[in-house]
Amino acid sequence: QVQLVESGGGLVQAGGSLRLSCAASGLTFSSSAMGWFRQVPGNEREFVAAITWSGGSTNYAGSVKGRFTISRDNAKNTVYLRMNSLKPEDTAVYYCAAFPGYSGSGSRLYDRHEYHYWGQGTQVTVSS
Repeated sequence: QVQLVESGGGLVQAGGSLRLSCAASGLTFSSSAMGWFRQVPGNEREFVAAITWSGGSTNYAGSVKGRFTISRDNAKNTVYLRMNSLKPEDTAVYYCAAFPGYSGSGSRLYDRHEYHYWGQGTQVTVSS
């Protein structure tokens, strides 16, 4: 049974930082591309960042590029999202997702429908 468990969310002031973690189990983590998405009530879940299974390539949404950093530790089966210079518009539930068996680094990583497994989400609230 695949489980993705996010942690690290919370309340932070604008300009602050948070680091989200996602611990994976029940899948071959080292051969899974991983992504972070976020969702605000009433909106579709949107792409934030993705990383290839080796960690050699990363992708970011334009709205977070230069502020957020995705990374992974295959020895710990964990993917991270470091979020700096947070803005109120970053407020959302953040979800970790796994795309097993995909070795590419292209546009498929941006598509939430490509991801097979999802975590339960962690709330990030940025106050102004």
